[in-house]
Amino acid sequence: MVDFSISGQVFIYILDLFGTMAFAVTGAFKAIEHKFDIVGIILLATITGVAGGTIRDVLMGQFPNSLSDPAYVSITVLSGISLFFLHSHLKKHWNLFLKFDAIGLGVFSIIGATFAYHLVGLNLLAIMLAGILTAVGGGILRDVFVSHVPIVFIKEFYISASFIGILVFYLILYFGGDLYSATILGIILTTALRLVAMKFNWNLPKVKGNSDYAGE
Repeated sequence: MVDFSISGQVFIYILDLFGTMAFAVTGAFKAIEHKFDIVGIILLATITGVAGGTIRDVLMGQFPNSLSDPAYVSITVLSGISLFFLHSHLKKHWNLFLKFDAIGLGVFSIIGATFAYHLVGLNLLAIMLAGILTAVGGGILRDVFVSHVPIVFIKEFYISASFIGILVFYLILYFGGDLYSATILGIILTTALRLVAMKFNWNLPKVKGNSDYAGE
């Protein structure tokens, strides 16, 4: 087990809750866009906020934080309720959804990486898997529940931003940096890359033309 100060643990915990809130907001936005009722809004906000971390915890043999700590579900429920009442004031600001999604991506990528670092130390594969899974799990389920192709499959500089941020996090620790600095820089870099990619429409190469396998 890697030693980490109490203050550092509190800092990571607060970031994790913030990331949960950020993704819950994106889930609530999507639910409202598709005319869900208030129960549906709360459910999609909760699924989006906690699914990635829950899947990560189960795969890594840990009891999910989202089930053991009521703060996680509480913050998703509050986010869903808040969006239900505030949506009329926010509906013109669709970019807010994308910004919260970018923030959630940055926070969850590195929080997931930190989780793996505490469990197994400097294992790049485990850190990368935990970080990316935490970052995209909730968003994939959010989009599937509203019958959309998940954003991670059509906005290619999404997982790429997560991958780069996690890699920088790992390299800082590998070369002797402290966990606090690695966490902050990783989150800022991942979020910034996603925001810049949206602004300038960065995408990875795609196959051009219609597919012969589409059955058309």
